Amino acid sequence: QVQLVESGGGLVQAGGSLRLSCAASGRTFSIYVMKWFRQAPGKEREFVAQITWSGGIPYYADSVKGRFTISRDSAKNTVYLQMNSLKPEDTAVYYCNFREEWGQGTQVTVSS
Repeated sequence: QVQLVESGGGLVQAGGSLRLSCAASGRTFSIYVMKWFRQAPGKEREFVAQITWSGGIPYYADSVKGRFTISRDSAKNTVYLQMNSLKPEDTAVYYCNFREEWGQGTQVTVSS
């Protein structure tokens, strides 16, 4: 199993930036891709971004493309989500994910 712990959420004004982190532990040698999802109140959980572990190839949802950057530090078993030009509609709980494993989530609130 892989355990995931997110951090870095908070309250920011529209146009601001935040960087989320997700630290993995356990059977980290099995990781081949890491993903970020988010869930806003009253909405379904939605995909945000993913990155392959060995090649570092990113992929983004259209809603965040050009504003968010996903990266990973394999040595630290950590994946990051740099979020710039934040909008109120980015307000959600952000989760990192590997296969069936999920972190506890970190709240991001963007005020207008």
